Amino acid sequence: MSQTIHLSTKDFLFLHTRDLPYFRALLRAVESRFYQNLELPSPTLDLGCGDGHFAQLTFDRTLEVGLDPWTGPIHEAGTRGVYQVLTEADGAHMPYPDAHFASALSNSVLEHIPHLDVVLKETARVLQPGATFVFCVPNHNFLPNLSIARFLDSVGLKPLARAYRAFFNRISRHITCENPQQWEQRLAKAGFRVQKYWHYFSPAALATLEWGHYFGLPSLLIHVLTRKWHITNARWNFAPTLALIRKYYEEPIPQENGAYTFYVAQKI
Repeated sequence: MSQTIHLSTKDFLFLHTRDLPYFRALLRAVESRFYQNLELPSPTLDLGCGDGHFAQLTFDRTLEVGLDPWTGPIHEAGTRGVYQVLTEADGAHMPYPDAHFASALSNSVLEHIPHLDVVLKETARVLQPGATFVFCVPNHNFLPNLSIARFLDSVGLKPLARAYRAFFNRISRHITCENPQQWEQRLAKAGFRVQKYWHYFSPAALATLEWGHYFGLPSLLIHVLTRKWHITNARWNFAPTLALIRKYYEEPIPQENGAYTFYVAQKI
């Protein structure tokens, strides 16, 4: 199902980097481009909308509903003017009638949900027959591609490599990192059919994200003290960082060994 993806020329990399740590910004910027060529008919549900930052940068229109179970982030989303309605609720119990939405998206959310199958079934319930459901998640390549673990494997320290993978998966709060076949089975049980998918984020791009967790500690200190990730959002402040990571933002898609997968599914 892999195919050549035509991406937007809008500089999402700068837009995300000025607001986020660079390693998170890189991943979100790559994902923002995917939505530019997708049709998401109204009304649209953003499942796991968080603080609304991703939707604010990604879409040129307001989305009808943002849903999230966390009080703090969803209240922040309310300050952005991105959604017509915000709903604080668990995705397993959505206060919407059957076949209410014409499309839905969930960006880097489903991998964190312990009761995933229940949420998928509930998402199918609130979608109209034939509605599009798009989402992205880390896949089966995520843990094998971690650079520190691969180094430990190469020098024969496989127990340490396993421990490191478990550690990084835990700090990433991942519950599922599944392959397309596993996702197709999950989705089919919930009432979806996968139309297409593609892998993205090469091992080199993932290493940038991985090491960013450690190199980004100064930004965390700034955020704790000022509630901002950067001292200034002027473009010149990000020029060196953007020069280093732009090649990963501009990677050709698909990446066959990419650590993340973007799915386009349809409610049956």
